[in-house]
Amino acid sequence: MSKVCDVCGKRRSLGYTLARRGLPKKKGGVGRKITGKTRREFAPNLQRVRVMVNGAARRLRVCAACIRAGRITKAV
Repeated sequence: MSKVCDVCGKRRSLGYTLARRGLPKKKGGVGRKITGKTRREFAPNLQRVRVMVNGAARRLRVCAACIRAGRITKAV
């Protein structure tokens, strides 16, 4: 199952998890150093929602941002 919003097309995005060591300067250290970068993915907050589409109720995978913005009308 794909991690894509059926309304806006929002999909996963890639980034990094940074591994750091050392004491911050404001706590008396020489600063935090990055010792490694690991790839990770940021996934959208998808919900399965019953939505009215052309007068019929369908189940769609919609991100929470679209639900909050009112881009869909929920089926009763």
